[in-house]
Amino acid sequence: MEPPASLPRFAIVGCGLIGRKRLASLAPGQLAVACDLDLARAESLARGAPADGVRVTTSVEDAVNDPAVDAVIVATLNGSLAEITGHAVRAGKHVIVEKPAAISLAEVDAAIAAARETGALVRVGYNHRFHPALLKARELVDAGAVGPLMFIRARYGHGGRVGYDREWRADAKLSGGGELIDQGVHLIDLAGWFLGEFTNVEGHSATYFWDMQVDDNAFLNLRTAGGQTAWLQVSCTEWKNLFSFELYGRTGKLHVEGLGGSYGVERLSYYRMLPEMGPPETTVWEYPRGDESWKVEMREFLADIAAKRTPVPGLKEARAALEVVEQIYRRSGYV
Repeated sequence: MEPPASLPRFAIVGCGLIGRKRLASLAPGQLAVACDLDLARAESLARGAPADGVRVTTSVEDAVNDPAVDAVIVATLNGSLAEITGHAVRAGKHVIVEKPAAISLAEVDAAIAAARETGALVRVGYNHRFHPALLKARELVDAGAVGPLMFIRARYGHGGRVGYDREWRADAKLSGGGELIDQGVHLIDLAGWFLGEFTNVEGHSATYFWDMQVDDNAFLNLRTAGGQTAWLQVSCTEWKNLFSFELYGRTGKLHVEGLGGSYGVERLSYYRMLPEMGPPETTVWEYPRGDESWKVEMREFLADIAAKRTPVPGLKEARAALEVVEQIYRRSGYV
């Protein structure tokens, strides 16, 4: 089954959990090639596609140079994201690559240069921007509902499991680091989305519990040139999964809690300051229908391609998050 002519066809490189999530956001017939070093995993993903005719391969070069492919989804481990993105954009293919897009500034800069040469569009998978509570918060901030923003306080954490410190995330060559480059980049990206560029970076990362050479906790104090602050903490010793993102304005506050699933029902609370002060007027929105952020993000990427517009967040935004990560890791002795 071929997709409509207006829809680009994709190769998915990396056919694990995230690759499958990305597949679910494609229309029937949009997947042309499934690529994974493990051929059986590529074959399994291809069988799960809602149409026949998906080609499987273990070769990245084969996948990205296929003339049937217009765009590439890069859903591998962190350590190979930038290299595969480079292969794809040099082949003239648009790319949606999972966060953090690279494990160093040098890697992301090479990807930026390659994309600039060919004009390929690259979107980075910071899907949290597309959760409904955060989209609503963005709408309210833009409408002036909480006045000028003063600061953000955010926490993101999850528990571990037996053997967590022996998985790929504990190997810096594969992951680029620990909790800060894993969940931390989501908070850095969201904070930058609301506050803008951070010109002052303070904080540290540490390994408190897990037997691994990468961090399991990080604490950040980020400030803009205008003095707005993002106070962020990420942890894989939270034990009970948690997401909390609070935006404080001069006339109100927004609080996003939960991401669905084990993080709890996604919810946005809006606290509007009254002229007489005292207890604020409170409005709460709940989003219990599950995580549609991957599909919303893919729709944005398809719109990027159709309009030939620069994706946001893209490699520029990924670089900004990685710059913070590198500074914290350098200060904390992880680089």
